[in-house]
Amino acid sequence: MTSSPPQRRKSWRRRLAALRLDVTPIKTSRDFRLLLAGGTVFYLLGMVGYVAVPYQLYHLTGSNFAVGAYGLAQLLPLILCGLYGGALADRLDRRKVIVYTGLAQAACVGLMMANALLAEPSVTAIYVIGVLMTVAQALQRPSKEALTQQTVKHDELPAAITLSSFGIQGGMLIGPAVGGLVLASKGPAWAFGITLVGMVVASVIFAFLRPYKQAQATVQAGLKNTVKGIADGLTYAVRRKDLLGTYVVDLTAMFLAMPTVLFPAFASDVLRQPELLGLLYTAGTVGSLLATATSGWTSRVRHHGRAVVFAAAGWGAAMLVAGVSPNVWLVLAALVVAGAADMISGVFRSIIWNQTIPDERRGRLAGIEMLSYSIGPLGGEARAGLVADATSVRTSIASGGLLCVIGVAAVAVWLRDFWRYDASTDEHAVREREFREARAAEERASA
Repeated sequence: MTSSPPQRRKSWRRRLAALRLDVTPIKTSRDFRLLLAGGTVFYLLGMVGYVAVPYQLYHLTGSNFAVGAYGLAQLLPLILCGLYGGALADRLDRRKVIVYTGLAQAACVGLMMANALLAEPSVTAIYVIGVLMTVAQALQRPSKEALTQQTVKHDELPAAITLSSFGIQGGMLIGPAVGGLVLASKGPAWAFGITLVGMVVASVIFAFLRPYKQAQATVQAGLKNTVKGIADGLTYAVRRKDLLGTYVVDLTAMFLAMPTVLFPAFASDVLRQPELLGLLYTAGTVGSLLATATSGWTSRVRHHGRAVVFAAAGWGAAMLVAGVSPNVWLVLAALVVAGAADMISGVFRSIIWNQTIPDERRGRLAGIEMLSYSIGPLGGEARAGLVADATSVRTSIASGGLLCVIGVAAVAVWLRDFWRYDASTDEHAVREREFREARAAEERASA
């Protein structure tokens, strides 16, 4: 017996409603609203200056590797300060860490602007200031990531993670497009000036968060205790193969198939349409936003590890297509698909992190997470630049995509616990859910 037209319409409405973005955390948590607003402003105006750095380096040096080396120079401070920033997040007031490091980043952007205003901007200064900015960013990110878990209920975490991603991706969509226009009309100094304003405004918003000092610091002051705390976090991450899988898959995908550093050369020398540079930067973000806006289905997925594997492999396959596509619109379409796949991977990795890691280790693990999704792109940009200079831009992008698919599949075979992860039965997820439910019940009883 077939269903009637009204029944079919209702069925379609239910399916579309299931895809709708869940905005519950915005309604229930004041501090989450502040985190979301500050993060959106930070990325929206921050990305204007972000595109100015590779643009400036490429035009000053004419070398793809010089652009990639900017990320390579940040690698060591990112590792050291990312781990230390995680330890700080488990010891200090996370709000203060976010505010002070945000202002430090604003100061670095001010120096970038001053250098860009010189008649002959210094390439060395760009690298040095970039390292200083990496120090501030690496100290900030673990505290910012760890706060999400504290501002919303346990069952609201998937929605909170998706909303945070939506705000970030919205900023990353508009910011580079604006940056491209500003670079073309006003130059890098103006782009850096806009970013400076954004970082100051975001820091002021974060200052209105309530204090988030840990009730009992799990990492004590002093170098020896800090190193011990970091080692404890690393040991915990490595022993838990489900967590290890989230790091290794993303490192593999980003190191092998991150093409962003090649976009200036791709637009100017391959596509011969330099005005498309902004679209190349934003195409992936369009895909990310589309994936986020239709993310209601993610709450019904239990096997998060498999979702990460399929999404990461999809990222690589899309990059392969982008590298070999002769038509610019096919290239942009492939980058949109890649962005959607990367967002899905990121959402499920974040859900695993936030739903299974206890708060007393959340800062240190957030530091490790930051390294996993930062080191890969930095190393990937250096790899892409070297391969492009040795062969061609297209070869670098396409070969990276193919190797990504192979590498992600190999990781899935190696880390079987990650592949089998089930959020409904995983011991860590169950324990954290029960703990947070019990704590919420105690707070309601004492209110």
